[in-house]
Amino acid sequence: MKTDKREHIIDTAEKLMTRISDKDISVSMIAKEAGIAKGSIYYYFNSKEEIIYAVIERAYRNALHEYFDKINPALSSVEKIRELFFSMIKKEFEGNQANVILSLHISEDMLTHNYIKQVAILEISPVLEKLLIQGMEEGVVYTEIPKESAEMIVAVLTFFLDGTIFSDDVQTYNKLKLFAKVLDTSLNAKPGTFNFLFDKSSYMELKQTDDDTE
Repeated sequence: MKTDKREHIIDTAEKLMTRISDKDISVSMIAKEAGIAKGSIYYYFNSKEEIIYAVIERAYRNALHEYFDKINPALSSVEKIRELFFSMIKKEFEGNQANVILSLHISEDMLTHNYIKQVAILEISPVLEKLLIQGMEEGVVYTEIPKESAEMIVAVLTFFLDGTIFSDDVQTYNKLKLFAKVLDTSLNAKPGTFNFLFDKSSYMELKQTDDDTE
């Protein structure tokens, strides 16, 4: 029951964040929308910020769960990395304001904005690390420091996809094109291995897949 109420509070905050900037949301507003006493919220969270952070953490966990649910274990490491990167890119390029991760990424609150990046690195890097290790076993990539390499890659990709920094799609596309070459070199991969990052046909394929599932 306690877990259910905590999740209900997070659900309510997430719904509010699709309509209202997180800086304009208050604990009183969340309590009213959730239909519970304001004091009950403080039993589970110490502040509004803790609730917002819980929304962020759950959003990334859910995105990764979706990735694992659809991924085929038989795919090569590069194919799995492609799907992982696209699961991140979709959240940014979809243009769906109802998507909570996208909404959070345009947050005006710097602390919240930085926390989003921190969570992205903490949640996604371990997955990428395992894929890099698989890639080394397959002989397609190599790095002496898979953990640190994964963290760096996720940090850079998250930075490039930050709509508050790079709002120009052409600039973002060009940066991803350069980043693909950097990955080929730094991971000792065959030239062109990571070209899927800027392959427009891949984005069209991704968009078509999303449209078909709606």
